[in-house]
Amino acid sequence: MDAPVLLPTREQLIHALYEAAEIEHNLMCTYLYAAFSLKDGEAEGLNAEEAEAVKRWRRAIVDVSIDEMGHLAAVWNITAGVGGMPRFGRVNFPIDPGYLPAGIVVKLAPFSEDVLQHFIFLERPKGSDEPEGKGFECTRTFSRAAPAPRLTPMGFDYATVGEFYETMEAGLDIMSRKLGEKELFCGDPALQLSPSEIDLSGAKPVLCTKTAKQACAAIITQGEGASEENPDSHYCRFRKIREELTALKAKNPRFEPAHAAATNPVLRRPPQPEGRVWIEDPEASAIVDVANASYQTMLRLIAHAYVVPSPSAEKSLAVDLGIDLMKALALLGESAARRPAGPSNPDCNAGVSFTALRDSAPLPRAASTRRFFVERMAELAKGAARLDQSDTRVARAAGLLKALAARATKFADMSDEPVASSPSQAAAPPSKPAPPQHIVDGVEIVEGETVTIHYQGKLCIHSRFCVTGAPKVFLANVEGPWIHPDDMDAEELMAVARECPSGAIQYRRNDGGREEQAPPVNLIRTLEAGPYTFRGDLRIDGEPIGFRATLCRCGASKNKPFCDGSHHEMGFTASGEPPTGDKTAMLAVRDGPIDIAPQLDGPLMVRGNMEIIASTGRMVARMTAARFCRCGHSNTKPFCDGTHAKIGFKST
Repeated sequence: MDAPVLLPTREQLIHALYEAAEIEHNLMCTYLYAAFSLKDGEAEGLNAEEAEAVKRWRRAIVDVSIDEMGHLAAVWNITAGVGGMPRFGRVNFPIDPGYLPAGIVVKLAPFSEDVLQHFIFLERPKGSDEPEGKGFECTRTFSRAAPAPRLTPMGFDYATVGEFYETMEAGLDIMSRKLGEKELFCGDPALQLSPSEIDLSGAKPVLCTKTAKQACAAIITQGEGASEENPDSHYCRFRKIREELTALKAKNPRFEPAHAAATNPVLRRPPQPEGRVWIEDPEASAIVDVANASYQTMLRLIAHAYVVPSPSAEKSLAVDLGIDLMKALALLGESAARRPAGPSNPDCNAGVSFTALRDSAPLPRAASTRRFFVERMAELAKGAARLDQSDTRVARAAGLLKALAARATKFADMSDEPVASSPSQAAAPPSKPAPPQHIVDGVEIVEGETVTIHYQGKLCIHSRFCVTGAPKVFLANVEGPWIHPDDMDAEELMAVARECPSGAIQYRRNDGGREEQAPPVNLIRTLEAGPYTFRGDLRIDGEPIGFRATLCRCGASKNKPFCDGSHHEMGFTASGEPPTGDKTAMLAVRDGPIDIAPQLDGPLMVRGNMEIIASTGRMVARMTAARFCRCGHSNTKPFCDGTHAKIGFKST
């Protein structure tokens, strides 16, 4: 269709970005709700084959929800990039007709064949003839299209969400030409979410038209608007679930994969009861109350991260607490879906309602807000402690919320003093004179009183764990000595050093204490459009290299087998979320040495007990031997398929 005339002003661009944020936010909630309702194993009435299938479906739907969170972060970053404050709120479920285009119906419902078909319809590519799921059909036809450009922000019609993002890309081009790229992207990039704070594919800084359009294109490719040939798209993943569900239903017509959770649950008697379920059961409503409050506080914390510039311990703490609150929400949501809704709906279970705050905009960056978070996290912990602890899920959520409340007290020690948000701003000076330092074989060695830091710049991939986790120790963008080990508690500093994925930062203790140990589980992680990160007792060609390393998988590194950041320069693209394979059985031993043998002009041959995980931590495979692609062109990434020989890959 012809693109409508839209986005001629920054206000209308931000208005459209707000709608994009609400779409991604709504989809994330509806997918999670369906996942919470799925049954768990043979103890809940499934046979062995059904239990294994439902487990896969839950993982797949949660993975799609995580993708939506990544899309949401991308939209937030675009909004911040053009000088706006991201939209964190949304209207409550169900969404009334007219708020979105007529063809997009959004409500909370438990997993079923009709709900799954609704998900497929939402994620369908342009031109698809997939029908809407039963019960989700558009009941009223109307048009939102603005007939002419207006100063008042106006919505526009679109048949699919992918079409919406295509129009968004066109709008960004229009605005860039109208205002100039530098003037359009006038927001402080330090306020955006980045990989330093969160491990989401969409959390990449938006600095220009190119990066903004790349964010839109990634959303289209991965999710809404992907082609039917893309097996990793949400559309194809949901269709695969439909195929498996159909096959299992044919074997067992009585197969019910989900609990009868409520459609559009609410916590109070609704003034408009049609299409809503009032949760009256006291225990169920108490669980939903804590779940909703956890969800709302998560939004508050993520919103707060967008008013705190990087690098900042305050920003990182807000994001970490927010992500962990989602874990508590999942446990409570699953519990609610297994409890009765109440006497008014005797054949229906409850469900978390994702009740939105009246305004989820960020609170001011001030001591009062940090106090608010300390108080609110303590309230969540107390509320969870009063719930039914005989439910394992609730007990786990209560334990997690108690731990998060303790972590939140770190806010009390933080201040409003400005931090460096760009290289041009001076870093804080060290509190003590520079310690002795020297360079041996390219390794910078800095001797502190308790800890000696070893820094090998050739291995550094600039993940920034050091300068954000220990900003007083590792001073970015300064002349002269930049590592000051004595300006931080030694135990905390060593913990930060162990987070360095590349092993560029190592430490040695001067007090005779226990040195860094190999992890209890060997992990190989695939980073989105980036390298492999290895954790284990690592040897390359028989030589020990420590317990952490990042190894090239784009084929362009000038420091093979290690990553040197060349994947950024060459525009390497590779999913950090490869599909889960068939080799998932738990290994008898999960640690031990990892032997890495880079093959001449070929893959990385890796032997040892290893768990291969996606960038989000999802398990991909458990193996004791594997050949990992390092030419960047395999069609079975992360594993080698022999393509290196066809393209003439050279490892030297």
